[in-house]
Amino acid sequence: MVTTCEKCPLRKRPIFDPMTEREVAFMQSFKSGELKIASGTTLMMEGSNSPQLYTNLRGMGLRYKTLESGDRQVINFVMPGDFIGLQAGVMREMQHSVEATSDMVLCVFDRKRLWELFRDQPGRAFDLTWLGAVEEHFLGESLAILGHMNGIARVARALIRLFNRGAAVGLVDGNTMPLPYKQQDLADALGLSLVHTNKTLKKLRETGAVTWRDGVLDIHNYDALCDLADLEKDHKPVCRPIL
Repeated sequence: MVTTCEKCPLRKRPIFDPMTEREVAFMQSFKSGELKIASGTTLMMEGSNSPQLYTNLRGMGLRYKTLESGDRQVINFVMPGDFIGLQAGVMREMQHSVEATSDMVLCVFDRKRLWELFRDQPGRAFDLTWLGAVEEHFLGESLAILGHMNGIARVARALIRLFNRGAAVGLVDGNTMPLPYKQQDLADALGLSLVHTNKTLKKLRETGAVTWRDGVLDIHNYDALCDLADLEKDHKPVCRPIL
């Protein structure tokens, strides 16, 4: 069964800006279907010219660039509600790849109709621009972290950010959430070696603040982890639009 925009399980979560009935109706007409992909599937490839755009309805993934050495630089982690393919829609080709790290369900939009959104739904077009600006802000913050934080602070901040994002979209049960990534993915995202990341996670585990094992993240002491990450304890993700 294809999920209608009116009954979207994500749309009514507090993290997402409310939509008018007109906007919901437009998004329903804009949506061309749904796509289910298995864990490990490459959804979009760097340099490709995808005819489709997506909103992640369920599951998790990651965005990455392939370096000249063949290594990967993880740019961001994909969670429910995230929009995928904006670069292909605007720049005609993807500047990074997107891979599923769990089974995913995606709302599919035809890229050829992107101009209709700008022409007929200026509010939705602004939302799309806002999402692009947030991606730029995230990359800037990531560069600042890489340049000025030690390994423990980097890893602690990343885990808090992921936990808060997961909580906002209903992935957290108590203090536990699925986190279907590899230590190498986290290391790539934070500019650390796999060995350093492994040792850092062990140190964090020994503090009793957090455990990440077998694709499951457990935050045992949220406040302590925030202290290590130099984050305010009441920090929450900013409300944002969903397409």
